[in-house]
Amino acid sequence: MREYDLVIIGSGSGNTIVDQDFSHWNVAIVDHGVGSESKYGGTCLNVGCIPTKMLVHTADVARSPAEGERLGVDLTLNGIDWPAIRDRIFGRIDPIADGGKEYRAHGQDNVTLYDGTARFTDPKTVEVDTGDEITSMTAEHIVVATGSRPIIPDIAGLDEVAYHTSDSVMRIAELPERMVILGTGYIAAEMAHVFAALGVAVTVIGRSGSMLRGEDEAVSQRFSEVAERQWTYLRHRDVRRVVRDGSNTIVALDGPDGPETVETDLLLVAVGRRPNSDMIDAETGDLVLHKDGRISVDDYQCTSVDGVWALGDVSSPYQLKHVANGDAKVVRHNLLNPENMVRSKSDAVPHAVFSHPQIASVGITEQEARDTGVEYVSAVHPYSDVAYGWAMEDTTGFVKLIAHRQALQILGAHIIGPQAATLIQPLVQAMTLGTDAVTMAQSQYWIHPALTEVVENALLKLPGRE
Repeated sequence: MREYDLVIIGSGSGNTIVDQDFSHWNVAIVDHGVGSESKYGGTCLNVGCIPTKMLVHTADVARSPAEGERLGVDLTLNGIDWPAIRDRIFGRIDPIADGGKEYRAHGQDNVTLYDGTARFTDPKTVEVDTGDEITSMTAEHIVVATGSRPIIPDIAGLDEVAYHTSDSVMRIAELPERMVILGTGYIAAEMAHVFAALGVAVTVIGRSGSMLRGEDEAVSQRFSEVAERQWTYLRHRDVRRVVRDGSNTIVALDGPDGPETVETDLLLVAVGRRPNSDMIDAETGDLVLHKDGRISVDDYQCTSVDGVWALGDVSSPYQLKHVANGDAKVVRHNLLNPENMVRSKSDAVPHAVFSHPQIASVGITEQEARDTGVEYVSAVHPYSDVAYGWAMEDTTGFVKLIAHRQALQILGAHIIGPQAATLIQPLVQAMTLGTDAVTMAQSQYWIHPALTEVVENALLKLPGRE
């Protein structure tokens, strides 16, 4: 049994905890990869935020001819070099992942890196399997930061055909002519935008009647309408089974008009992600779990076992890198300052969907406001009613705000349209600092004719403003 001061399971945000302040700690880091595409650095760096947004930017550029036409600019897309696109992305990412692993393996005398999988065998006892040997270890502190992985639905025949998830689809050898995407969440929305913009005939299949149904209902409805103009979107479909037929995959569906089939060259499963608590036998370690498999933590990121911490997707209801990084900062501080611990932030957590159009949101939706009985007012302002919106000839974007009826404190903000992920930030700041809508709108200059005027005008539109 090897003994450490600190064991960290996971090389994503958990990897950021150990710096020079831990130089007197004896530390073990387990690079607990999941899946054949796993590399050091976790989901965001290798198969999530970074490569997907590099692809999204490429897709945005590829859409330029379509965007330019309505502005009187005649552009032509002459071709897509997929290997060049793919290799530009991973030619930058892979060296970063490899360099991070090399540093942890050989750059710090007090850190031991285990390249393998870990599981609890008892409370505060971990067994690590590197493939060559199995090592048991214990520590005063253990940090579980094993992230999440794609959900694979129980569909007849799926285990008998070749399919991709977001972990593998970005490294394919060549672009297919046709792609079917199962799912209507943020991964499906982003991948549909990427591959459709690169010339793939994309079909999105969803069980519900709208895409991104976790968003505010107005945003979800607008996005679904736009989606139908960009790719084939099949609503209210249940997948009965999938079958391989030569080089094709046949997806059998039950829909509003009865059974139907869709043929595709590539099947992408994007129905969500699940926490990796089961991969480490968390319950054997006496860790209490939520019904969805997340490890239960308190405001300090402490689990049900003293000295065991958890952070990121494996414990958070938000599968967001900025939340995981925030959790890691809290854990780092609390490890070093047990007498002066800090709490994780739980309010005003923003997110964005980098599809076309872009979406960003923070706080409650209007349906949540109705369901909880909060007294609220709302306002919607379209991009097309501000000068820069005119310049872009935008016809679909808008800002929607939810505020407390009396205090006019912003309770939620929802944006669909260009630069949404940037435009949301001043609203996040207002919610974090407690700035009411009137103060936010009237106490500062808003650059004219910048696109931020759409936020200003939405604030000014809220009923009750004096």
